[in-house]
Amino acid sequence: MDLSFLLGWPGVYLAIALFIITSIFLGVRIVPQSEKHVVERFGRLRSVLGPGINFVVPFLDRIAHKVSVLERQLPTASQDAITADNVLVKVETSVFYRVTEPEKTVYRIRDVDGAIATTVAGIVRSEIGKLELDQVQSNRAQLIERVREQVTAMVDDWGVEVTRAEILDVNLDEATRSAMLQQLNAERARRAQVMEAEGRKRSVELAADADLYAAEQAAKARRVTADAEAYATNVIAGAIAENGLEAAQFQVALKQVEALQAVAVGQGKQTILIPANALDAFGDAFKMLKGRG
Repeated sequence: MDLSFLLGWPGVYLAIALFIITSIFLGVRIVPQSEKHVVERFGRLRSVLGPGINFVVPFLDRIAHKVSVLERQLPTASQDAITADNVLVKVETSVFYRVTEPEKTVYRIRDVDGAIATTVAGIVRSEIGKLELDQVQSNRAQLIERVREQVTAMVDDWGVEVTRAEILDVNLDEATRSAMLQQLNAERARRAQVMEAEGRKRSVELAADADLYAAEQAAKARRVTADAEAYATNVIAGAIAENGLEAAQFQVALKQVEALQAVAVGQGKQTILIPANALDAFGDAFKMLKGRG
């Protein structure tokens, strides 16, 4: 077969066409939305290609790394920690992150997942060591926020962003759990005793208030009676001043009649002895009443 025609102009044209097609194929790069591509030229970082159509220099540039920018979740990790009151706890954590600067992620850290997990474990132990067990249980939201902030600051040089760091659970050993249960029962008993004592105290206070109220009302009644008696005395004194001895004798006679009436009140049969001068008192009283009428 004669292949001499390939050495002529048609062969050159074909070679040029193949070179152009290959250059276009190597020079045009389409990057998916969920990825970023790291381009190297002669072994050194050249650029980072974002989603869409990108152009590189054929035969000089190459795609060295294809990095996903989707959010990732590290496997749930469990590590031991000791609280400020020397209680051993087992903490379960979960971390979510995403790559923001692929050039840092591929050139500054070999195993980014392992590095983040180790960093989170150290920060969790440090933060829990500052708190007592009760504070760890009650302030978990604040603890999670502090852990997330510190992890974010630590991994910034690796080109990743920690989107969420969660403390899923804080577990205790059986001995500590039993001791806490006993403490809880003792606290409940103490609160019950305090409430009972408060109830007795309140009952005594209410009884004292009732006695004070009764005494105040009795004092008010005595004051009203005294005011009435003083008023009556003033009236009598005015009458005496106005009518002289006759008014005084009239009041004395009325008092004697009232005294005899009180003596006569009683149940059953009884004998009443009336002094002789009592009849004179009745007579004087009737005479004065007739005279005043």
